[in-house]
Amino acid sequence: MMTLAVPSIAAVIGEGGSGGALAIGAADRVLMLENAVYTVISPEGAAAVLWKDKERIPDAAEALALTAPRLLELALIDEVIPEPLGGAHKGVEETSAGLRDALLRHLSELEALGGDERIEGRYQRYRAIGRFHTLPDVA
Repeated sequence: MMTLAVPSIAAVIGEGGSGGALAIGAADRVLMLENAVYTVISPEGAAAVLWKDKERIPDAAEALALTAPRLLELALIDEVIPEPLGGAHKGVEETSAGLRDALLRHLSELEALGGDERIEGRYQRYRAIGRFHTLPDVA
């Protein structure tokens, strides 16, 4: 997917996880429903790997930042699609219309770019995942 010259948009509408999360991240744009989850490992799996302690599942969930608003803050996704009160299944038509509008808007922006620009942008986007800055020690 990284070398396709055509626009690519991923939409997380439920759970985007495991190896699939890596593939989703290779898109030009990543959209996510407000109540969806997107992570490379489940909180249960992370707690087992990192601490070998199921009591640490809440800590793992917090550290994974797997919610749409948090992933938007971290620039891992490009837009959060609002859902009606109670979730997407409570207002399928409303949710679908919001998703359609976002897809068309992002597609229009991506179509304005040349193929080489899209490929380079996708590459730079993927390379930026996981970058962080540490703060100096305050003593």
